[in-house]
Amino acid sequence: MKKVFYMMDWGIFGLRSYNYVLLCVHILMDNAYSSRLLVNMIWILAAFIIPILFWFPQLRKNKEWFIFLELLLGGSYYFTSFMQEDQLGSVDYLIPSLTIGYLLTRKTTWAMPVLLLLPFTSMVFGEVTWDLALGSSSDNLLFSLIGIWVNFIAKAYHEKNQLAKEIDEQNKLLTLYAAEIERMTLLEERNRMSKEMHDTLGHSFISLIMSLDAAIALLDKKPDLAKEKLIRIRGLTEQNLDEMRGIVHKMGEEENISLVDHAEGLIDSFREYTGTVIRLTLEGTERILRFDVRQSIIRVIQESFTNALKHGKATEIELSLCFFPSALLVSIRNNGIPLDKVEYGFGLTNMKNRMEMLGGTFSISALAVVGAEVRCEIPLKGDKLYDEN
Repeated sequence: MKKVFYMMDWGIFGLRSYNYVLLCVHILMDNAYSSRLLVNMIWILAAFIIPILFWFPQLRKNKEWFIFLELLLGGSYYFTSFMQEDQLGSVDYLIPSLTIGYLLTRKTTWAMPVLLLLPFTSMVFGEVTWDLALGSSSDNLLFSLIGIWVNFIAKAYHEKNQLAKEIDEQNKLLTLYAAEIERMTLLEERNRMSKEMHDTLGHSFISLIMSLDAAIALLDKKPDLAKEKLIRIRGLTEQNLDEMRGIVHKMGEEENISLVDHAEGLIDSFREYTGTVIRLTLEGTERILRFDVRQSIIRVIQESFTNALKHGKATEIELSLCFFPSALLVSIRNNGIPLDKVEYGFGLTNMKNRMEMLGGTFSISALAVVGAEVRCEIPLKGDKLYDEN
């Protein structure tokens, strides 16, 4: 898109340059050498070169001075040539009018009346007829409007490019935030489990080592007592092994739990701590999804519950999980404050991104009377969404 913007700038610049070069060639071919020819050539070259000292594509952008000098130099040449007897009404100012329209700003709106009045002013000093002046003025106006339209298109492309760039940067930032939150959550869970393993098993292994040292010391002097101690150590070891298995089982419990069971656990917890009335509606037969897919859906449900309570002041929430052959439909409705305007902050954007990463859709809308509905649809085609087990 940025290339299109540059191409328009260079296109207008090229047309203007071509116009003045063609004018110079025309004058040289149609006139014999004279002082008048020399003056006209210097005049045209000044009209071409001096304005571009203030506007040149991507380098200089002083449009106000460019338009002023273009009208002063190019416009004055057009004015004098237009009413000359040997080329009465045959000179036009179309491409410069197009350029002026393209570069027009609020400070240079005065240029439009000047373009319109130039041909009519020639009637005062020459033999230009009303028809010629009106035709030339209309042509100038038309080409300046075309320039304004081209400038509008260029700005639209440029602004669209800037907006797309900003949205892309925001999406990257949100993705980084989401990844950081996931990483921090995982780190927190690892720390919790490491502390639990340390607190649960640390003292047991210390006891085992101390007991083994005592058994070794008694092995020669009191073998019966050493044997008895070793039997107790074996029992303690079995107990520690059971505790270790329990911890590992607990770590894997979340990965093996189904979406419905996870949702029911979330509802029970939310209902217990907030007192909110939550109803769960199930439709169809559940298919076991991959752990990360279930986690994404649960996070959206969890965020929807929180938003309904925090922003909507809801007292009742209805969660609906519909398992169709080709898609999973998740609907979270609440009876909270009527939804006026949806603003996609970090939370809603993160929820939307989660669903889009699964190839699904996310939407939030107001209900007929009160409350709002969060609606997600996740396609259930292919093997990427399902648990290998």
